[in-house]
Amino acid sequence: MKALKLRPFIPSGADYPLAVQFYVDLGFEKIFTSDELTIFKMQEIEFHLQNFQNVELQNNFMLELCVQDLDAWWQHIQNIQVAGKYNIRAKPPQIQSYGKRAVHLIDPAGVLWHITE
Repeated sequence: MKALKLRPFIPSGADYPLAVQFYVDLGFEKIFTSDELTIFKMQEIEFHLQNFQNVELQNNFMLELCVQDLDAWWQHIQNIQVAGKYNIRAKPPQIQSYGKRAVHLIDPAGVLWHITE
């Protein structure tokens, strides 16, 4: 058995168009979009943004995005000012209790992204 990819379905929250624009601003490319689903890609990373709201799920949904240069990602997040534009939280790189250095970025729906190197 050989697995090729894992493509999570991420809930958009109440404002699907806002969530789509958030990920575009963050640097992901839309490779498919409809009223119900947008598929995003960056290099070999892909995920589905689902037009779906469930506050309990969104507030407990977490992803880890492993990147090559965490400081460059943090600079990019600051440069595009997503925290202010989307009224979300972003924490600068710091060592986590599990030993990895990470940026915490919460998307407009409440999904927590652990961006690690």
